[in-house]
Amino acid sequence: MERLLNFIYEYRAFFTFLFLELLCAWLVVENNQYQSTKYFNSSNQVAARLLGFSQGVREYFSLRTINEDLARENAELRRDLEQTRIQLTEATTDTARINQFDFVSAKVLANSTHLYKNFITINKGQADGLAPGMAVIGEAGAVGKIKSVSSHYAVLISLLNVDEQVSGMIKRTNHFGTVRWDGLSQRFTTLQFIPRHATPAVGDTVVTSGYNAVFPEGVMVGIIREASLRPEAPFWDIRVELAQDFGRLAFVEVVKSKLKHEKDSLEVLTIGEPK
Repeated sequence: MERLLNFIYEYRAFFTFLFLELLCAWLVVENNQYQSTKYFNSSNQVAARLLGFSQGVREYFSLRTINEDLARENAELRRDLEQTRIQLTEATTDTARINQFDFVSAKVLANSTHLYKNFITINKGQADGLAPGMAVIGEAGAVGKIKSVSSHYAVLISLLNVDEQVSGMIKRTNHFGTVRWDGLSQRFTTLQFIPRHATPAVGDTVVTSGYNAVFPEGVMVGIIREASLRPEAPFWDIRVELAQDFGRLAFVEVVKSKLKHEKDSLEVLTIGEPK
């Protein structure tokens, strides 16, 4: 305290000068309309900039919560859309059929795209009802399936994995085959086993077929960019540009199929275990 008093005493002339300058400035602004108007306009602009900056900072730090809320809302909207699609396309009133799919939003924690066998880690697991084999979709299309789960995490096998296969269908012709990555580019995959009598064309849309009860029918996979047929080949060579950009995945939705176990059990009972 003594040092502070000594400092003020030593520079008393400067502080007196500063006080008088501020007093004069205030008197000029207070007693002159032009200076008063200019001062308040300038101060309002500065205050507006400060408030705008402060609001921007608050919005930046709230983006995580906003994104999570939007992801949950998207999952609810997708569920409602799927229920409507089933009602319209299957003309059914069976609530079990209508409500067979549920969607759980999850945040991507890790994602590889440069390997031959790529995997994705998300922040939901058994505690959220997730189990191996469940399908996963992104904002633009199919992403993959759950490979393994723990209480609070799950690891997905990505469509960018040479071991992953998904039943796909050309939307225009309804011919179905197998979507399987060839390991060449993270933006393209292949559609295999489309018979030679089919007529695929560049620009055709490829969607999930719904035959395996994992993915709902009609989930976007991509667009055909190349389609060729070699002499005497039984199947077309088809290259598909993926709808989902795996390099920018942030949130995904896990598809919970409530009727998959019933379908699989019936097929095993009737046909036997798959080889």
